[in-house]
Amino acid sequence: MNFLYLIIDLCAISVPLLFSFHPRIGLNKKWHLLWPAILISTIPLVIWDRFFTQIGIWGFTPKYLLGINFFHLPVEEILFFICIPYACLFTYYCFRISAGTDYRLKYENAVTWFFLGITVIMGAVFYDRYYTVYTTAGLTIFLLFLKYVVKAKWLSLFYYSHMFLLIPFFIVNGVLTGTGIDEPVVWYNDAENTGLRILTIPVEDVFYGMLMLLLNTGLFEFFLEKYTVRKAKQLETVPMR
Repeated sequence: MNFLYLIIDLCAISVPLLFSFHPRIGLNKKWHLLWPAILISTIPLVIWDRFFTQIGIWGFTPKYLLGINFFHLPVEEILFFICIPYACLFTYYCFRISAGTDYRLKYENAVTWFFLGITVIMGAVFYDRYYTVYTTAGLTIFLLFLKYVVKAKWLSLFYYSHMFLLIPFFIVNGVLTGTGIDEPVVWYNDAENTGLRILTIPVEDVFYGMLMLLLNTGLFEFFLEKYTVRKAKQLETVPMR
């Protein structure tokens, strides 16, 4: 049983990792861009996670863990920030290939403002709950930054591709928060969140997950753009015969 969290991590990444080598996908050829995006994103997420663990916002049930810690966190929790983003970026990249980088969702603005409206309201109403206010504030600020400062052209593709991750999200987060098992792998202090649950999943997890994946996707797209520009410049400097 103490392998449960590790098994969840490995199951999440195993199939995407394997199919990354498929010739029609070829995500392995972009690993030099993808892995830095994931690992850089991991730094603020681990700092946040460690702080919330130390002050009792959430914690972990030892019987589901190996007992190996890094940065005062279970190794499985750190792997979560690597395995889950990889699986999600794999899905995003597949849709990026099939739909194209110019894909635009007709209701992109409406979707963006839907999330902004919910996060602002939740943050204002539950301003005294650590998990709620930090998560909603973080997502609000980052969405506004992507939409109006960076003017990210990939937001439509992000919304579209991540609709297909809802079922895996509920399965993985459901098990981690106690669905189908005696105790949750990850427990939450309900005094620091709204107390609203989707089955066993705190509603804040939806926004936390979205913030995590937006950060990963944003960095991945940034590195992809820089790489594309650099390759184009190299081709321009190749002498014509």
